[in-house]
Amino acid sequence: MIAGDRFSGLREILSWIVDHDAVMVTVEYQLAPEFPDPYPVEDCYAGLLWTAEHAAELGIDADRLIIAGASAGGGLAAGTALLARDRGGPSLAGQVLIYPMLDDRDQTVSSLQMDGVGLWDRASNVMGWTALLGERRGTENVSIYAAPARATDLGGLPPAFIDCGSAEVFRDEDVDYAMGLWKAGGQAELHVWPGGFHGFDLLAPHSALAQAMVAARNAWVARVLGQ
Repeated sequence: MIAGDRFSGLREILSWIVDHDAVMVTVEYQLAPEFPDPYPVEDCYAGLLWTAEHAAELGIDADRLIIAGASAGGGLAAGTALLARDRGGPSLAGQVLIYPMLDDRDQTVSSLQMDGVGLWDRASNVMGWTALLGERRGTENVSIYAAPARATDLGGLPPAFIDCGSAEVFRDEDVDYAMGLWKAGGQAELHVWPGGFHGFDLLAPHSALAQAMVAARNAWVARVLGQ
């Protein structure tokens, strides 16, 4: 929510372009705290609308739009999918939520466990959510589009791929989100990688665990795109 640009984390997605003759559109969403909620998720939704409206000239099959994001971007992708559902926006074939940041309340077991441990711990998470939400963090005045874990109805959403590590703050909220999709009758493929820390696929790409993580993610995308 507070760092990065439209080029961050693209390495993990580049193979989709090559393998599936895909087109990638990245959004330079405005960052908190200078641009707090709802700026980031509304920027992402605007990017989705623009992509759908220009699909033909971009050579995109409008029936195979996938939204993807990692960490804060994963939370924004989930929030954008909720906005598309509730506003009657573009239809999505899938959502790839890579260790997504979904819950501002920080009350899960994994949030309590990962305190002072890892690259993005409980304190980092509180800082990130506070930058986005200010004094609203943890109160009832937070929308489901800012913190998708707050959604009580996950029906009508596109199939989801969700992955995370077992040793990261986001573990339990990501598992709960997958369970919410199943409860609503939706589709979700969930992977919790044993011993994985936040972003380990980017920081230790040579490891067997990271390679398995990326392979599972790529296989899901291949199935959704039908190739």
